[in-house]
Amino acid sequence: MGKKKKVGSTGRLGAKYGRRVRVMLKKVEEKQKALYICPSCKKKSLKRVSTGIWQCQKCNTKIAGGAYSPKTGLVEVE
Repeated sequence: MGKKKKVGSTGRLGAKYGRRVRVMLKKVEEKQKALYICPSCKKKSLKRVSTGIWQCQKCNTKIAGGAYSPKTGLVEVE
């Protein structure tokens, strides 16, 4: 038996969809499953509950944010 490959969360897709799509999906999933710093208690315990909804596991604060990370890029409005 040979060495097993570490494929991460996109291993469920197998050889489907092409390498580029799987690499991009892996980056997005790592970003959305990561823990972030809570703006109220400053602990690294902010977790994604649903699309755009983030909740701190420590102080139970809920905030609205981006789909994959709690903060999105600066948007300029003219």
